[in-house]
Amino acid sequence: MEKITKFLKEVRAELRKVTWPTKEELIGSTIVTIVVSVIVAIFIGLVDRILSYGVAMIFSRGAGG
Repeated sequence: MEKITKFLKEVRAELRKVTWPTKEELIGSTIVTIVVSVIVAIFIGLVDRILSYGVAMIFSRGAGG
């Protein structure tokens, strides 16, 4: 039981050292995260379309003779 109490006191002490973001910082970080996620999703979607088209062209030529 003593170890658990010591652990919880140390956790509490560490949490006091944390610099929590302000509301504005949190909103800004959230917007950046959403925008970057959308950009990456669009990029991956475009690459997928291009590669799918390329593979389809390769197999359709090979099968058609």
